[in-house]
Amino acid sequence: MTRTPEHTAEHTAEHTARSYYDSDDADTFYARVWGGEDIHVGVYEDPDELISVASARTVTRMAQVAGVGPGTRVLDLGAGYGGAARRLAAGHGAAVHCLNLSPVENARNERMTREQGLDEQVTVTTGSYEAVPVEDSSVDLVWSQDAFLHSGDRDRVLDEVARVLRPGGQVVFTDPMAVDGLDQSSIQPILDRIALSTMGTPGFYTDGLERRGFTGVRFHDHAGQLPTHYRRVREELVAHEEELSSSISRPYLTAMKAGLQHWVDGGRAGKLTWGIVHAVRS
Repeated sequence: MTRTPEHTAEHTAEHTARSYYDSDDADTFYARVWGGEDIHVGVYEDPDELISVASARTVTRMAQVAGVGPGTRVLDLGAGYGGAARRLAAGHGAAVHCLNLSPVENARNERMTREQGLDEQVTVTTGSYEAVPVEDSSVDLVWSQDAFLHSGDRDRVLDEVARVLRPGGQVVFTDPMAVDGLDQSSIQPILDRIALSTMGTPGFYTDGLERRGFTGVRFHDHAGQLPTHYRRVREELVAHEEELSSSISRPYLTAMKAGLQHWVDGGRAGKLTWGIVHAVRS
């Protein structure tokens, strides 16, 4: 069958993301600078606090919004290193299935999960959230942190979310987004970095969930957290650049510093937003 342009874009975006996150440079950077167990935006109470503390707080806030408790069946789409899954398992008693496209990240997730004695509660699968290998209506909660922006077909992602959730199940996720109504050519350096032509917006996600019959759809806006987080990551990178250069290539470090600054600038200019999206499947 001939692939449509949408399918081609989807394939290209997935391939780009997998190749990037599987690289030695990226794996070392995210493991050592971004927060250790997490690859997502933090919620900062102090703008200069540790990235790992703010990242853990994001998980806590999202778990509170969704009411995660003992036995909750969670599907984590784009789970990265699995930090959120382990917190949900250890702190809330949830059973979490991690789905992530990077075998390198998944291997680190499995190792840390074993080391923390949580491998009976947390499982890890390599795959795409555009074709989720999970049965219909089998999940209590779909969870995702800052992963959907990498999709070349976000409508398909929302279709999959609706498909796998049981009636009354919930979705809770975060994503770096463009603000509604933005001429996205004004954030071209960011689009180039994620190898896509657009970013999602709050309206895209909330309208899309409502069209799929979700109720109680809400976007908890925490836009100020995005530039704070990327500033903190850039500061940590600069502070440890010399020691990092022994294990991460100089071109990667240079490109990362520039890329992080684009996110900071976009957030401060009011072009980007970030927050928690929550909805209930009818």
